[in-house]
Amino acid sequence: MKEQLLYALENHSKRTVKDLAAMFGTSEDVISEELTQMEKERIICGYHALINWDKTNTDKVTALIEVRVTPQRGEGFDKIARRIYMFEEVKSVYLMSGGFDLTVIIEGATMKEVALFVGQKLAPLESVLSTATHFVLKKYKDYGVIFEEERKDERMAVTP
Repeated sequence: MKEQLLYALENHSKRTVKDLAAMFGTSEDVISEELTQMEKERIICGYHALINWDKTNTDKVTALIEVRVTPQRGEGFDKIARRIYMFEEVKSVYLMSGGFDLTVIIEGATMKEVALFVGQKLAPLESVLSTATHFVLKKYKDYGVIFEEERKDERMAVTP
């Protein structure tokens, strides 16, 4: 039941304990205990709303930054990753395989703000060898949710 419960929450975290209990044919107490235990074990690390900021008056710029670093003796990539994820602007940090070591995802109000973060905070870090910044221009799908509304063909049919 644990994995099924996780999938149910991952796809719709707003479900209530009552709804989950009905879905799984068990009591609310059982579901509450299971959720509490998974939160304590950090299997469930938080509950988030997915927001399409393009539909608001808030300016947000998302950037993906490829970072090449020198791993630290005895700590590998963990020490530099910790240092990077402590910055407020950083939303995610991933260790990668391939041509670079870390992917850092940040949000800022403007492209200039993102550039200043990279130039003044990220690139100067001792272990950072290089960065490559990619700006997200438009989100089509995020966390399994499609952001575009289906367009209807409003053209008139022409028949001979």
